Amino acid sequence: MDRVALRGLKARGHHGVFPEEREEGQTFVVDLVLGLDTRPAAADDDLTKTVHYGIVAEEVVALVEGEPVDLIETLAERIALSCLAHAPVMEVEVCVHKPDAPITVPFDDVTVTITRSRV
Repeated sequence: MDRVALRGLKARGHHGVFPEEREEGQTFVVDLVLGLDTRPAAADDDLTKTVHYGIVAEEVVALVEGEPVDLIETLAERIALSCLAHAPVMEVEVCVHKPDAPITVPFDDVTVTITRSRV
């Protein structure tokens, strides 16, 4: 299986369990790895036979900016389902970063990574 990756998609969302997260919002970063067969697109040099990663990126940002959820696990699941809605995509790995998570000790990042497939 071939892979198309999008790294560092950034958007402001209002996800989290604490009221201040819902009110103030924060930046979320999403990395995606889409698993698909790129041979048909490559053979014909045809965008319609692969995944349009620009559209996927817009959909992901819309989900991050959209309806708030408590958990980034839920956000990751919604993103994965959106990616799998594109016919060529057979598998997706989604990593949601929450670099401004409300943690009381020094840290660099919090992430949740999930893998989902059609099978």
